[in-house]
Amino acid sequence: MHTLIQDLYPICRSITGDGFRNSLRRLAEFVPIEVTEVPTGTAVLDWTIPKEWNIRDAWIADASGRRVVDFRASNLHVVSYSIPVHTRISLADLRPRLHTLPAQPDLIPYRTTYYSEDWGFCMSQRALDALPEGEYEVCIDSTLAPGSLSYGECVLRGTTTDEVLISVHSCHPSLANDNLSGMAVGAFLARHLSSSSRRHTFRFLFIPGTIGSITWLALHEPEVARIRHGLVLSCLGDPGDSTYKRSRRGNALVDRAAAHVLGRSGAHRLLDFVPYGYDERQYCSPGFDLPVGCLTRTPNGRFPEYHTSADNLSFVTPEALEDSLAKALAIIEILEHDVACVNLSPKGEPQLGRRGLYKNTGGTSPADFEMSLLWVLNFSDGQYSLLDIAERAALPFTTIRRAAIALRDAGLLITADERRGRFETAIPGSASAPVRSRTSGTHASASSG
Repeated sequence: MHTLIQDLYPICRSITGDGFRNSLRRLAEFVPIEVTEVPTGTAVLDWTIPKEWNIRDAWIADASGRRVVDFRASNLHVVSYSIPVHTRISLADLRPRLHTLPAQPDLIPYRTTYYSEDWGFCMSQRALDALPEGEYEVCIDSTLAPGSLSYGECVLRGTTTDEVLISVHSCHPSLANDNLSGMAVGAFLARHLSSSSRRHTFRFLFIPGTIGSITWLALHEPEVARIRHGLVLSCLGDPGDSTYKRSRRGNALVDRAAAHVLGRSGAHRLLDFVPYGYDERQYCSPGFDLPVGCLTRTPNGRFPEYHTSADNLSFVTPEALEDSLAKALAIIEILEHDVACVNLSPKGEPQLGRRGLYKNTGGTSPADFEMSLLWVLNFSDGQYSLLDIAERAALPFTTIRRAAIALRDAGLLITADERRGRFETAIPGSASAPVRSRTSGTHASASSG
């Protein structure tokens, strides 16, 4: 994942343009991605697809021709979406178009002008302070013209049409944590899921921030209706503690799953929904109110490197990326496998020892797995899901799920839906668990993982 970030880091991405497309091509080397182009001027909800922006070069040169600001040294030096310009201008007149961070004098800020045709440069305060008064040559070799907005989509079909949405904004230039870490974790998450059986259909979106999610929502009403759970991924490579921001609903299964996973993994943060942040605010807008939360490490705006040149390749670590991927997979395990079950031998405890599920020597406290068998049997009355039981028992969901699989294979457990004659939610992973496809009406093999 860190190597992928290194490959993507030099590319100048924005909400439209060839940099975004080139980044999608690199991701497509890991997972199949279908690219959609939406023409400039297309109405999407209350927005309109803007003109397409591309840039070749940019600089500010002093009287000797030396570039004192150079796009080739850092693509953060140009305000994203700057219109083309080539002129000579005094430093006094240029200053209002120069963006710096006085409190962080050695860093270059990241700034944009997406929806207002303007231009500007970003530089360190220390570099600005070193510029003598005088005339400078300014050039931004860019184009802003009718074109299209691009987004990438990877759909992994499951045995049902119920969907899990994984959304990643992919429009920032050389910022390693925000947003390249999310792109890398998202791509590797999709690659992992593509190699295993799935109950849900997984839809991965690699989109430009805000306008991308609004565009997708506007053009995909049928798919929106099938979304049962969702995660926005970003800022997953920094050394901070993992953070989960709840959906607008606050108590959706994805919210509970994330709280369960993070709660068992050490220091973490759980945040309530606010209508600001990443694309979760579009998916959670009241007209959609989708159960979509946001998984990060340190949240946006809460680390000093945020939207600066310090968000570089040394700021993200392979260890943090690996940990973030593992937690995303653990959340998905719950979304995929949380079901309510029915104990087929509910009067008294069934004899587990003769079924090979309990130790032969008594008189000691049961181990976690044996204890989980008892918890699953006692609370499998069709009213409690496996996550309910894991929370009540203070045991990992994975352990509870293993117990349910063992009890199912021993003939002691079925799902509540199976009891009602429905087969969409048999216990995935058990040896005898059929899963009926809602689209085809035929049986498909369940996951063995």
